[in-house]
Amino acid sequence: MDADNGKQIASPAGGGQGTRFSLYSEHATAVELCLFDSAEATQESQRIPLSRNADGVWSSVLPDVPTGQLYGYRVHGPYRPEEGHRFNPSKVLIDPYARALGRPMRWHEALWTVPPGAADSTDRPPNTMDSAPYAPLGKVVDTSFDWEGDRSPGLPWEETVIYETHVKGLSRNHPGLPEKIRGTYAGLASDPILEHLTKLGVTAVELLPVHQAANEYHLHKNGLTNYWGYNTLLYFAPDLRFASRPEGDPAAEFKQMVKTLHRAGIEVILDVVFNHTAEGDVHGPTVSFRGIDNAVYYRHDPENPGRYQNFTGCGNSFNTHHPVARRLVLDSLRTWVQEMHVDGFRLDLAVTLGRGEQFFEPEGSFFKSIQEDPVLSRVKWIAEPWDLGPEGYQLSSFPSQWSVWNDQFRKTVRKFWRGDPGQGKNLIQRFGGSPDLFPNTGSPRASINYVTSHDGFTLQDLVSYDHKHNQANVEDNRDGSDDNDSHNHGVEGPTDDPEINNRREQQKRNLLATLLLSRGIPMLAGGDEIGRTQRGNNNAYCQDNEITWLDWDAWDHHKPFLEFTRRLIALRKTYGPFWRENPPD
Repeated sequence: MDADNGKQIASPAGGGQGTRFSLYSEHATAVELCLFDSAEATQESQRIPLSRNADGVWSSVLPDVPTGQLYGYRVHGPYRPEEGHRFNPSKVLIDPYARALGRPMRWHEALWTVPPGAADSTDRPPNTMDSAPYAPLGKVVDTSFDWEGDRSPGLPWEETVIYETHVKGLSRNHPGLPEKIRGTYAGLASDPILEHLTKLGVTAVELLPVHQAANEYHLHKNGLTNYWGYNTLLYFAPDLRFASRPEGDPAAEFKQMVKTLHRAGIEVILDVVFNHTAEGDVHGPTVSFRGIDNAVYYRHDPENPGRYQNFTGCGNSFNTHHPVARRLVLDSLRTWVQEMHVDGFRLDLAVTLGRGEQFFEPEGSFFKSIQEDPVLSRVKWIAEPWDLGPEGYQLSSFPSQWSVWNDQFRKTVRKFWRGDPGQGKNLIQRFGGSPDLFPNTGSPRASINYVTSHDGFTLQDLVSYDHKHNQANVEDNRDGSDDNDSHNHGVEGPTDDPEINNRREQQKRNLLATLLLSRGIPMLAGGDEIGRTQRGNNNAYCQDNEITWLDWDAWDHHKPFLEFTRRLIALRKTYGPFWRENPPD
């Protein structure tokens, strides 16, 4: 059975001679394991005290723990916000290392230590309402799986063509799939979707977050949900939303998806969100790290430890500068490579992860740990090279082993084809792999080239709208960027005017050809090849509906552009040497 190794905390798994439950907390005074009999239980059936070792790991080995056992923790310690401590044993906390979500979070005032809107003052006592009926719970699982000799396609960067997509959105509306697997891991690995991807010619899917996520309270109040999933609750568990049988084994379904994609020669890259967690700011729910050891797992203002450093714009920043928090991230990444067989990662707001005490450190512990790790050093690494903190834009600063999302490619190509003056010289640089932006690497593979992504307009909307139309997000169209470098060609939104539609189709071809014929690593936004539209919404993170799901009924209407996309990718592969680091003379 799993055992802890110093500060590496094991994930409970069923079977063997016993099940070890472990939790790290440097500042706790006591930790209790809470076992629940069912997801409907309003109180734990057993509360078991754990013992602490010298490294701050609290643990106990229990016999005869069945697979499927639901559990959480209560952690005792000081409640001194001014020192960064927010222990509250009235809150049941989910295990950060849990391999599966056994019960989702149920919104209730008991989840908060500091209720929304309340003053967070040192003399205000914490909310002591018991959260046991509402807290998310972990589940003990059997992690075994028959991989049948699965191996990564192992394609070099120079041959990679990335297809960014959302597990649910890709297949949710596909008419050729049974209803029960639409929008699931099984749906993504289904024959119709695989046929589409292989005929298109892409070599890797980059999946929007599949870590178990949670919704935000403000979205919940407005009847919306965090569809994209950039709000992680569990870093070791695949999201139940995408399982065809949530009560079954989502991890096994995810693994089967990976195995099937590998057989088709397609790599799997995960978009991962370690920069912040679903607990948000101090007014967010206390369901995990905040109650386990707030001072360790989150970054705090050194002048005022009661306040979080919010480099992410999401309320908190995960403290990878602390070795234990950093170890959790590395353990998670290693688990997804070794046990889930993924081929690479795209790190959301990666600058936050690479910060030292304050500023970004490309030679710091986080990047060195990955570079020196025998497992992690052999997979693909992509960075979103910015955050909202001081000196947060670091496009050119990442280690040479990393590729980065090149937003300058996006901006230059959009502006050039829109007809903005003075873009010719910039376009030459972008077309050649952006050597001006990556002088330290000297390699075009440093640049992930893209014109569109999940964030912003789709390709169809880029040529159809001058302005964002985000009213469905219930923020009075205030959210989302106003800087889109788009052009509607005479009419805002859909039109029956054939001349305008022809100009739009030609502009899409111009943009796509520039992307796929440039040096660097191309990334397509899933659905652009079949004219996907979000109806002008450039921030559709909270739209789990037809706004974001691919419209496969539009296939026939956009078939010429789909064929154009296929031919461009085939052309790139045929003349591949010209896009490599040292093209032939």
